[in-house]
Amino acid sequence: MRRPVDGKHRPDLAVERKLLGDGCSRIAGLDEAGRGAWAGPVVAAAVVLPLDHSDLAKSLAGVRDSKQMTSVQREFWASAIRQIALGIGLGVASSQEVDHEGLIAATREAMARALVDLGEQPEHLLIDHLPLPEIPLPQTVLTRGDARVLSIAAASVIAKVARDHMMVDLDEHHPGYGFARHKGYGTPQHRTALTHLGPCPSHRFSYAPVAACLSSTD
Repeated sequence: MRRPVDGKHRPDLAVERKLLGDGCSRIAGLDEAGRGAWAGPVVAAAVVLPLDHSDLAKSLAGVRDSKQMTSVQREFWASAIRQIALGIGLGVASSQEVDHEGLIAATREAMARALVDLGEQPEHLLIDHLPLPEIPLPQTVLTRGDARVLSIAAASVIAKVARDHMMVDLDEHHPGYGFARHKGYGTPQHRTALTHLGPCPSHRFSYAPVAACLSSTD
């Protein structure tokens, strides 16, 4: 199978190499998928790459911000990441947790769960955008980190692929909404389904488009 690649900017290992020079050897990248969706969970991933691997950047040459990749590319490179990573953890926060705790708190909880699932704790965290003040580990938070840092990009791919699979499963439990196609995001198809069917238990009732639809059916 040929490696799917594109010509967009590639994240690199510059931040990881600096941390290696400072004495850190086990560094985890963290990112999430699903924050903007109207339905389904927020899924976070933590990925520890083998930074002493001489061909690491080449081996993961197609890994980048998951939003810049096609579904075929994400599936291919998620498999490549799983083959080479020293550790991968996944954490999930349900749509109910998003409603009850708020999006930011639920996202942080998903990331904390991903770190627990990772097993052996890293020495440093590289996180896309969102600091984790309750996690007692050194951390570097970078805006658009998934486009700049390979460890974070790898986490973004793992999180996105895992969540997409969950949404395909939800499509079987809640047919008619098109979850397998739009993955719970606010597409015209999703809005039309909400109008006709009303929300299902996997929707985020605290989100305005869902709440508006619920009000209109009362």
